[in-house]
Amino acid sequence: MKTALIVAIDANRGIGKDNDLMWHLPNDMKFFKETTQNQIVVMGRKNYDSIPERYRPLPNRLNVVLTRNPDFQALGCKVFTSLTDCLEFFKDEKEKTVFIIGGGEIYKMAIDSDRIDEMYITYIDKSYGADTIFPNFDKSKWKENSVFNQVIDHSHEASFQVIHYLRK
Repeated sequence: MKTALIVAIDANRGIGKDNDLMWHLPNDMKFFKETTQNQIVVMGRKNYDSIPERYRPLPNRLNVVLTRNPDFQALGCKVFTSLTDCLEFFKDEKEKTVFIIGGGEIYKMAIDSDRIDEMYITYIDKSYGADTIFPNFDKSKWKENSVFNQVIDHSHEASFQVIHYLRK
């Protein structure tokens, strides 16, 4: 099983405010969609709830929701009460990557678990006053490669860079 993490963070490591996205960056959204397409996406219940209903579950992916509530159900999704149980369930997965897609608590659990093989982090060159912050990680354990850069244009209110991290 390959485990990855994908996130966009603002200039202050912010990832969200009031359980919602704070920016509209179409090329980052396209990158997220293409990267996670036909893969397994793991998200916390609050993150799942923040997805507009018409997009739930995220199409062309196996959606997994993590929640402390053992009775929680989400149509078309697998539900686990711990990240450990989720990763154990997919341990023999050979075809698909398990992508951790948020939110803040789930990212922290994933990084602390030390079971992430790669990360895709979009660094946005603007601050949005987030109330949820992406956790710090030890960059010395990772090899960095630039995926692409986006400049401000008519569709993008901020420039950003996507970095792919591979565990050393």
